[in-house]
Amino acid sequence: MNQEQLKKLPKAELHCHLDGSLSPDFIRERLGREVAAEELMVSPDCRNLAEYLEKFDIPLSCMQDEAGLKGAGYDFIRTVSRENMRYVEVRFAPLFSVHDGLNTEKVLTAVLEGLEQGRKEFGTWYQVIVCAMRNHSFEENLDMLKTARAFLGQGVCAADLAGDEASWPMSGFTGLFEEVRKMGFPYTIHAGECGSVQNIIDAVNCGAARIGHGTAMRGNPEVQKLCREKHIGIEMCPISNLQTRAVESTAQYPMREFLDAGLLATINTDNRTVSGSSVTKELEFIQKEYGVRDEEVLLLMRNAVSVSFAPDEVKAELLKEMK
Repeated sequence: MNQEQLKKLPKAELHCHLDGSLSPDFIRERLGREVAAEELMVSPDCRNLAEYLEKFDIPLSCMQDEAGLKGAGYDFIRTVSRENMRYVEVRFAPLFSVHDGLNTEKVLTAVLEGLEQGRKEFGTWYQVIVCAMRNHSFEENLDMLKTARAFLGQGVCAADLAGDEASWPMSGFTGLFEEVRKMGFPYTIHAGECGSVQNIIDAVNCGAARIGHGTAMRGNPEVQKLCREKHIGIEMCPISNLQTRAVESTAQYPMREFLDAGLLATINTDNRTVSGSSVTKELEFIQKEYGVRDEEVLLLMRNAVSVSFAPDEVKAELLKEMK
């Protein structure tokens, strides 16, 4: 497919961070000043994930009151709708916006109001994934997740674990996600982004329905088999993973390997602004670099619908559109 065909293709995205995907126009408006591209976007010579994460300070400063949170939700839907995004699961960490006078409930309510306003105007279906953070305490994360659980089915669809995976491995969070499982709260988990295949194994064994990134199971058929047999969705983010050095080179990225292994791979941006990406751009990239065929692009979109946290009736409608 050419770029225009890819842009018009009905699409679904499952792994996209709200704070890393705010438009420069929105940030400029919130800050009241011009913002240089290099302030928001990762540089080509980015060395690692930690350096990549430094680009989140400015957008997060725009999400510290209800107006900023609502505006962020609206801005996000407006942005994704421009490439015919029919369904998106957007994630963020509510605790990054919690402070005196702004609790988790108010944070979620504001973001959901903005997203809903965007849906009404632009037509993109959305759901929210709330991120527990590896650097937060068990108690902080659990309290946030208990509050977010009350929004399940009302705009929130799942939980996640995000942050510096190398410093805080999955083994330290099995207790937290056992509590999440007891709540009847579905979850995906960032795992295998920083080279540890054990984090993927632990996340799957802990009950994760999907794995965020998962590049560390490259060259590991046993773990790929585990994910395939358990129907685990793999949220691949090619451009971001190359920027953060999750893999050393374009040639080492396991796009072709995961497709050929029959994994439920999906294509995502991770952070549209920080990575300077879109799903259209990601699809164009994997077709060029890995020989992904047109029918495989359609398969990737159907995979995204299949492993999404959308209600069955929404999945049926999306699959109908994608035919």
